Amino acid sequence: MFSLNKVIRILIFSDFILLFGWGLISPILAIFILQSIKGGDAKVAGMAIGVYWLLKSIIQIPIANYLDKTKGESDDYYALIGGTFLASLVPIGFIFAKSPWHIYILQGIHALGMAFVIPSWSGIFTRHIEKGREAFCWSLDSSALGISAGISGILGGVIAKSFGFIPLFISVSILGMICVFLLLFLRKEISPKKGIFLIPKPH
Repeated sequence: MFSLNKVIRILIFSDFILLFGWGLISPILAIFILQSIKGGDAKVAGMAIGVYWLLKSIIQIPIANYLDKTKGESDDYYALIGGTFLASLVPIGFIFAKSPWHIYILQGIHALGMAFVIPSWSGIFTRHIEKGREAFCWSLDSSALGISAGISGILGGVIAKSFGFIPLFISVSILGMICVFLLLFLRKEISPKKGIFLIPKPH
């Protein structure tokens, strides 16, 4: 039942790890802003969240449109790699952040990275789903993300309280780089020409 082709397996696993990493930060970001950022308050924390979601939501539309219009799947693949790498640098930036505008810029960079990740990941995933298992593959990814968010949400606060913010941010960055490494294994599976997306058998 759980036998899936290589592309789907790696995409789901990398998605799980990426969200797990950022899930560690989500419950403590506001606390970090209040405690470590000069002038940090509830308004700054709200602005930081707003900057990320607004920019990501706006930027990913033209990126997705470009990826759809460009022939082949290589553009999606490199957008996925580049976006994941860029987003993975942001937690390191939090370590050196001192002012609200530092947080806003970092959130903007995170938004840009994820604006490349979301449409490219979705495009590759959709093309490589095995026929007849579409609902299962999408629900498997959704369940993996739910489990990831649940576990990381619990651990994030525990780690921050026990070891501080810096080890947590470094861990999130490392997890992101692991995702980049995993995605490198997809290089040979990516179709270079538009319209040639053979669905590989599970292996």
